[in-house]
Amino acid sequence: MIKDELKVIGVMSGTSLDGIDIIYAHFKYSNVWSFSIEEAETIPYTSKWLDCLRHLVTYSKKELKAIDNDYTVYLANLIQEFIAKHNITDLDAICSHGHTALHDPEQGFTYQIGNLPKLAEILQKDVVCDFRMQDVALGGQGAPLVPIGDALLFSDYDYCLNLGGFANVSTEIKGERIAFDVCPVNIVLNHYVQSLGFNYDDGGQLAATGRINPELLHQLNALPFYKADYPKSLGLEWVVQHIFPLINAQKLEVHDVLRTFVEHIAIQIAKILPVSKPASLLITGGGAYNSFLIERLKTLSICDIIIPNDAVVEYKEALIFGLLGILKLRGEVNCLKSVTGASKNHSTGVIYSYSK
Repeated sequence: MIKDELKVIGVMSGTSLDGIDIIYAHFKYSNVWSFSIEEAETIPYTSKWLDCLRHLVTYSKKELKAIDNDYTVYLANLIQEFIAKHNITDLDAICSHGHTALHDPEQGFTYQIGNLPKLAEILQKDVVCDFRMQDVALGGQGAPLVPIGDALLFSDYDYCLNLGGFANVSTEIKGERIAFDVCPVNIVLNHYVQSLGFNYDDGGQLAATGRINPELLHQLNALPFYKADYPKSLGLEWVVQHIFPLINAQKLEVHDVLRTFVEHIAIQIAKILPVSKPASLLITGGGAYNSFLIERLKTLSICDIIIPNDAVVEYKEALIFGLLGILKLRGEVNCLKSVTGASKNHSTGVIYSYSK
């Protein structure tokens, strides 16, 4: 029987590596979907896991398999602790994104660690996970996956922009939902700010003191990815291959790197927003707290920028992966070909059913 009211745990780990987002959410369907976030936490990575996840693209397949197993156990234990801490007893499923280790859809390949059947065994609950692989097999980018949630939960806004490891945008054009990765954000900013002893640039204060390097800014904006049509997506490999070498070759002070890259981000986002009439732009993700970046966006675009409450800013992606899992359990479409470029709309994800 298809249920119209479900309580699920949504789990998300993004490329910015700020931690694992875990939420307990209540979803209801009555012609439209509604939600409430009952509990939510971001659990920071240990230094050991941070170091490991930063270097996933350097490991052999054999090493990645071992890491996958260890990460699955680690993830399951954190989810168990979350359930116990918040005394959660009413739970229909756990819906987990895992963590992207490798992503090269042009070669028909994507790999998320933390999505092994062991999750259901340890947690003793039904688990829905591994949402990207099927889409890539159908010729899609396997990303972004959040736009179906934008369409079903946040349709009041003209544009939904998430500022995480990467910026991705979602909107509707001629009745069809489209979405794509725009540019790197925190995956680059956090990388360089760490050399100053910080995990992130609080409010963009460090970037605000730097100076734009025109040559670097031109080189960044000239990268071919920005001229490519959507659907398109980005991964850590692309950053390592194209972004870091350009920045490192300039040998700039970190503050100037941050200032130049913030400008690059603002320019690339402004390019994909309307220029003739204002539109509403919902911004979520850790980058929503970078007030300097938000000010640059306000300067370069005419959109009405809305930053929602902290729960939505910080946990929108975990929330939507909870919804993706629910749609999978209901056998309904949760991945749009107009977004990913797959050969058809489909219901993606793997269900691990737990039997007592």
